[in-house]
Amino acid sequence: MVAFFKATEVHLRSARSTGSRQRGQNRSKTPKNQEALRMANVAENSSTDQRQACKKHELYVSFRDLGWQDWIIAPEGYAAYYCEGECAFPLNSYMNATNHAIVQTLVHFINPDTVPKPCCAPTQLNAISVLYFDDSSNVILKKYRNMVVRACGCH
Repeated sequence: MVAFFKATEVHLRSARSTGSRQRGQNRSKTPKNQEALRMANVAENSSTDQRQACKKHELYVSFRDLGWQDWIIAPEGYAAYYCEGECAFPLNSYMNATNHAIVQTLVHFINPDTVPKPCCAPTQLNAISVLYFDDSSNVILKKYRNMVVRACGCH
């Protein structure tokens, strides 16, 4: 698993020489593409600081508001939650990012026109039990999987 942590400074490794130069001879020079990458990283981090990171938010679903009160007996509603927020470079460890999302973030960072940023989405969901009337007016107790967001992450 690879994780990225947000730091106050941007640290980039120097490019290695493939020639026969002595070790450390070219380390003081920063290649233009690394300098551009560093500047873009600083700009990206400062602009995303104003936006909320990917996280779980409150959402209560009322079956009455959906017009389902005539066939759902219980519960009257439930806390469903939802995921929303920014999945920006670098992905922090609390964002529950997949390896694919980490790679996608790097590709987006290098060339934003190629691929979008990863999306904030549920990573863990729980079930709810619902008591309702079926088409024959029988009372049914059924467990519905993946109805409550338990955790969010970048995908």
